[in-house]
Amino acid sequence: MKKLLVYLKEYRRESILGPLFKLLEAAFELFVPLVVASIVDRGIGMGEKGYITKMCLLLILLGIIGLVCSVTAQYFAAKASVGFVKKLRHALYSHIQGFSYQQLDHVGTATLLTRMTSDMNQVQTGLNLALRLLLRSPFVVFGAMIMAFTIDARSALWFAAAIPALSVVVFGIMLVSIPLYNKVQLLLDRVLGASRENLTGVRVLRAFGKEEDETRSFSEKNQALTDAQNYVGRILALMNPVTYVMINLAVILLIRTGALRVEAGIITQGALVALYNYMSQILVELIKMANLIITITKSVACAKRIQSVLDIPAAENVPDRPSAAASSSPYAVEFSDVGLCYDKASEDSLTGINLAVRPGETVGIIGGTGSGKTSLVNLIPRFYDATKGRVLVSGVDVREWDRSSLRKMIGIVPQKAVLFQGTIRENLLWGNENASDEELMDAVAAAQAMDVLSAKGGLDGKVEQGGRNLSGGQRQRLGIARALVRRPAILILDDSSSALDYATDAALRKALQALDYHPTVFVVSQRTSSIAHASQILVLEDGRAAGTGRHETLLETCPVYREIYESQYNPATV
Repeated sequence: MKKLLVYLKEYRRESILGPLFKLLEAAFELFVPLVVASIVDRGIGMGEKGYITKMCLLLILLGIIGLVCSVTAQYFAAKASVGFVKKLRHALYSHIQGFSYQQLDHVGTATLLTRMTSDMNQVQTGLNLALRLLLRSPFVVFGAMIMAFTIDARSALWFAAAIPALSVVVFGIMLVSIPLYNKVQLLLDRVLGASRENLTGVRVLRAFGKEEDETRSFSEKNQALTDAQNYVGRILALMNPVTYVMINLAVILLIRTGALRVEAGIITQGALVALYNYMSQILVELIKMANLIITITKSVACAKRIQSVLDIPAAENVPDRPSAAASSSPYAVEFSDVGLCYDKASEDSLTGINLAVRPGETVGIIGGTGSGKTSLVNLIPRFYDATKGRVLVSGVDVREWDRSSLRKMIGIVPQKAVLFQGTIRENLLWGNENASDEELMDAVAAAQAMDVLSAKGGLDGKVEQGGRNLSGGQRQRLGIARALVRRPAILILDDSSSALDYATDAALRKALQALDYHPTVFVVSQRTSSIAHASQILVLEDGRAAGTGRHETLLETCPVYREIYESQYNPATV
């Protein structure tokens, strides 16, 4: 938590003024019982109606001043807490953007979303309450006790006895409930994770008729959360009755002692009323303090969860070494005995891959599910780093390239076509923010997406979140167009034409071959028809190269490729 306070530096003034105004409010509140005592002793006791009116006006004035101080304190506390969380959320988001694919896989999307939302809100609430009440409650408790001693030291001894007893009960219940709140937070994570998973995969759930099973599973997780919350709630429910019993016993003893002293003429009736009011203030503030500490404890737990993410060194934010100059290598991309093992994986995903690709060549990559096709092409832009061997671009190891410079050379169309809310133009400009409309239209035409523009009203056609107002094929073609806008030296199509029909796929391949800047193209596909034209084809099986060569050669020499080909075509008609 201490590490996060650096984001509060810009709000030091608010962090001081907020508690300060709260202390002023508390100070005025401590004078109220004395005013009431004077009303009882002089105004009522002596029948001075004018004095009563004057003191009532004073009470109103104290109330107004206290209200102004309270509102001012709330303003500064809210400004500091909201500003703090704004900066912290921005820092966390920026830090997450620097995570490598491997780090994102390790941490998990669901927990990152929880820490960006629920945990942040809890931290904001905790800081707000801390700035307003962390000093106020102890100030009132000890201030009330001191004021009681100024009125009558003997009667005030009950304060000295009641406060430690109340503190033991309040903080004892708090210490028991804090670990249980941590358990509740973990159970809440499970519920949120299940909710996100089910809402994201709702179509799959319905397709397989698993609604009842998932509803039952969710109900079990939700019931576990509810049971834990109820258990904590029952423990906390003891706080009010126990503390009220104790405070009422203290009040009874205080009144008994005070009555005897009033009868003896040692103190006045008004003084006894003031003592009673101070005892009530102490009770209220101790309960506030207990609830505050529970809230702060939950906030600290959430802050630790946020800090644990910030403590992960973002691989993408590590400064690159100055890029080495491109060598005179005749190859655009080379894989030299490349191996890849994911974090905490029991087996390598890629082993002993060797491949050399010349500029302008088209490379097809094919293989069964889980054979490592996507893993291989993800090594080129350094989404992952090879754990063995080297990947070279223009003769230079990718680890010696500046990431920004390397990725500007590469156009990537991932397996899942992702578009963002806005317009088609805004999405295409991700490829090159300075591209002209003519360049955008050329890219759209090459990606065979002109009909998409016609259907959506041109470049300014609206794209909803995730591109949900577009079909799968439309999203894929616009994704390809976005990559082509960059005019990349290396173009990676990671199974990005799977939703296209054969005619559109063929037209796309022809358009890519006709590009005037002749990129080196990597085509990952499950279709042999999509890669049959490639300069060379790499066949993967269980992360190893099962064959390399042209289509005709592989049909004769590579059983794996031939099996894939024959599964897609009737051999009798080939």
